[in-house]
Amino acid sequence: MILALFGGALLLWCAAEALLRHRIRRRGLPAVATVVPESDVHGALDSAPLLSFATRPAPGGRPTGQSAGRTGGTPGGEAGELVLTRPRGHTPLRRPAHLVPGGSVRIAYDPRRPDHAVLAAEEAGPRPLVADLLWTALGLGCLAAGAVLLLAAA
Repeated sequence: MILALFGGALLLWCAAEALLRHRIRRRGLPAVATVVPESDVHGALDSAPLLSFATRPAPGGRPTGQSAGRTGGTPGGEAGELVLTRPRGHTPLRRPAHLVPGGSVRIAYDPRRPDHAVLAAEEAGPRPLVADLLWTALGLGCLAAGAVLLLAAA
């Protein structure tokens, strides 16, 4: 039963992440982010880099959204707010060589929640599709194995 629940939850998580990334890439605002050096050893081991970018200001000089990853605004609100976040859906085993601290990458972010950011399609490459397929296969396998075990126990 636990295996079936895990597989189902994993499939739901995969679908939600894929839809979120797709929606942000289509309707989100483009920006250029800088890869920030990690302050701790465990963060440096994460395959998703820590990104810093400024959001666009809303009319009237106010920031475009509220963000939990907010580090403060710029003087006069000219460039919106500075956001620190990790890109959604980035799950390779190792961080790619082009995502080194100090490097710039193109991203898209949700203007209502700027901490929801994804790498632009050309920056992410074909790996998100491969990772999505692998996570989906794992979820389907766990769900099938759990269902078989439940049927065998009944």
